[in-house]
Amino acid sequence: MKSMLGESLASVVVTHAGLSGDRTHAVLDEEGAIGSAKHPRKWGHLLGCRSRVAEDDTVVVELPERTACTVGDPDLDARLSKLLGIQVCVIASAPAHSRLERAVPEYEGGVPDAMRASKSVDGTGEKITVGKVAPGTFFDYRRVHLVTTSSLTMLRSVCPAGDFDPRRFRPNLLVDTGELPPFAEDGWKGWRLRVGEALFRVLVPTPRCVVPTLGHDELKPDPGIMRAIAREHRVPVFDLGRPACFGLYLDVLEPGGIRLGDTITREDES
Repeated sequence: MKSMLGESLASVVVTHAGLSGDRTHAVLDEEGAIGSAKHPRKWGHLLGCRSRVAEDDTVVVELPERTACTVGDPDLDARLSKLLGIQVCVIASAPAHSRLERAVPEYEGGVPDAMRASKSVDGTGEKITVGKVAPGTFFDYRRVHLVTTSSLTMLRSVCPAGDFDPRRFRPNLLVDTGELPPFAEDGWKGWRLRVGEALFRVLVPTPRCVVPTLGHDELKPDPGIMRAIAREHRVPVFDLGRPACFGLYLDVLEPGGIRLGDTITREDES
């Protein structure tokens, strides 16, 4: 479920749609906004919920009070509406005219320069920008997101008071890059990466939003996280200027299984 807590897996099947079970559902309000903690004043309580795929392939949502509801149960929509203070429902596909709202942080790099000029103030009093999810998905851009341990280690060194737990960044893949320098992944653009049975193509660095600064389960809010990234790593992305980036977006070239501990290797074009 988009913007709810996920789960760590020892193995997963990767399809052309991404990791099985990843963001197959989302919450939608009556005005067509898709629930995203990128607008925490409106949707932040979603991070107090946890979602998972059960053995029978049903999607189960555990609410903050530990009540568990299955997607399709009308009680789930009612409980989520009460939690968020607005009328919402759970959906399995994005309506054509749905939108995605993002809070605009004050620090430079916290939102792409090209988007900052379009900000407005919504009913919560928050400055936001409005965009769309990737067509046919609930992903912001591409279907797989990767971060590296080398870059996490560097960020911890420059901001030792920060809690750089990788869960804050909600990656699909956390890669142990050993002694590689921080942000070595910036040079991977266009590479084909084999992980287990699956093959990916590296696209672009991942522009970051406010979500890593928010509380995640037992992780406390930490507003310094994104300020550190904005200081250390603003890089060009398309026509978006130089947003604060951490991680990489990938596309799936070949589906297959991945297991914890699989090696990651570069494959040249045949």
